[in-house]
Amino acid sequence: MNATSSRASAKPLPRLARPVLAAGAVIALAAGLSGCKSESAPYVAAPQPVRAASVTLSAATDARSYTGTIKPRYESDLGFRVSGKIVERLVNIGDRVTPGMTLARLDATDYRLSLESAEAELKAAQSSLKQADADEERYAALNKKTWVSDASYDQKKAAADEARGRAERANRALALAKNQLAYTDLTATEAGVITALPVEVGQVVGAGQLIAHVARLDELEAVVSIPESRIDGDREVTATVTLWADAGRTYEAKLREISPQADPATRTYQARYALPKPDAAITLGKTATVHLASQGTGLRAALPLAAVFKDQGQPSVWLIDEAHGHVVKKSVEVSAWTETSAIISGGLATGQKIVAAGVHKLDAGIPVRIIEVAP
Repeated sequence: MNATSSRASAKPLPRLARPVLAAGAVIALAAGLSGCKSESAPYVAAPQPVRAASVTLSAATDARSYTGTIKPRYESDLGFRVSGKIVERLVNIGDRVTPGMTLARLDATDYRLSLESAEAELKAAQSSLKQADADEERYAALNKKTWVSDASYDQKKAAADEARGRAERANRALALAKNQLAYTDLTATEAGVITALPVEVGQVVGAGQLIAHVARLDELEAVVSIPESRIDGDREVTATVTLWADAGRTYEAKLREISPQADPATRTYQARYALPKPDAAITLGKTATVHLASQGTGLRAALPLAAVFKDQGQPSVWLIDEAHGHVVKKSVEVSAWTETSAIISGGLATGQKIVAAGVHKLDAGIPVRIIEVAP
């Protein structure tokens, strides 16, 4: 009876208690594993690969550039020296011309009539002069024999002098008529290229009116505008010129003149830089950039733009500590920014290495490994 009652009192455990025991076993196992891990060596992150740039300080130079156009040094506005109606135009814009080449013609009918009239007037004056000279000689001989009075001789002499004057005036009038007839042909005075033709055939023009604009090609210049803050410092600076259409070539240039007064709209001064002997690549109207470089003070280094970041408004770089294998934040002084570089004027030394890219993914003390060094 006692045995039966003891078996009856040993009741089985409820079903809900079994998962609780299993969970406790898992927790105990995890605690044991955690204790084993804490006893092992601490985790060390692998060095982060970075692309580095080597710092090279050199003598500072102040470089600046101005964009302008290629223009001729000499330009001529050609026009007829007489008025009339244009009956022929022999050139077009862009044509090359040579000295003596005819560009346009006027209707020369009236000027031919004037020439013929001057020729007839000269013949009449010469005939009168011949008669007056004969009368003077005759009266001079009679006066010697006292057959005519001195007064009569003086009258014939005065008439002869007047005839000579008429003949001289007629001769000058004929020359003037010939010149005016020649002026009905407009000819080029210098070799160059036609850049403007503001008239057409049939148009009546006045003396001196613009007919053709000719630009000489023997001397070309790069014309730029310089701000008034730089006008004094740029007078004695070495200059070079590059063309937008051919940026691979550089041409030496020399400052020829600077306008004495500023443009009223832009407040800049026009400067003309003479180029060497004409080159096939240098043509009128091309976009040109004048580069000026002068010796500055101190030492500077050019770093990639991606290497510089701002920390609380201060330009900074990541300096690589090669001895300890990590990076250190270093503040720098930036004197100028270009399209591809930051010009550093202080904070670094030659030979130091800085992180050239990915600077925003780094923190102080992070171990790094240099995979490439850019110049």
